Amino acid sequence: MSDTRRPLFDLIRHLIGRPFRQSEVDALDDLLDSANPGRGALAQDTVTPVTPSRTAREIGPAGIALVKAYEGCAKRRGDGTLEAYPDPGTGGEPWTIGWGATGRDHVHGGRIGRGTVWTQGQCDARLESDLARYAADVADAIGNASTRQTQFDALVSFHYNTGAIRSATLTKLHRAGDHEAAAREFARWRFAGGREMRGLARRRAAEAALYRS
Repeated sequence: MSDTRRPLFDLIRHLIGRPFRQSEVDALDDLLDSANPGRGALAQDTVTPVTPSRTAREIGPAGIALVKAYEGCAKRRGDGTLEAYPDPGTGGEPWTIGWGATGRDHVHGGRIGRGTVWTQGQCDARLESDLARYAADVADAIGNASTRQTQFDALVSFHYNTGAIRSATLTKLHRAGDHEAAAREFARWRFAGGREMRGLARRRAAEAALYRS
């Protein structure tokens, strides 16, 4: 890890609440290299407001790292493939596989459910596709509201997990420019099946911290 990348790595380490594994450091280095070829490591961290001429936005390295940290890419089988698992709040639907994929099974057809199995490559491809789709949803929902890259990343992570970017009060507050009130709204989305979930509470806190950073 270079000295110029250390601030970004320190931020992500703070958000996920634990030290990096070496494999994660290597993966983040590769991600930053591919995202910013020939540029400084923190170039994508630069604050860039959304303007009418730039309605499409992409999630940055910090956002991707946060999504991966909380989705976890479980449940791995002995042969290295990934198997779908039930929602922890309901014990059933929605079934999840890989990096938090739910709903349509783009590999076998139908819907993701009990017995769905994907390879690691199929999980990674679905994550890339889903992040692009959710980022487009967020860009459309926030319109021309002034938005830092870290705020956009936090909103994409939130939407990826909840699917609620269009209806959430935090979106309305963000569009209105009340960023502190919007940051406080993340904590309201920590329940599943009527129960408060520790994992969701930690994720919402990490998203709020990234949003504020």
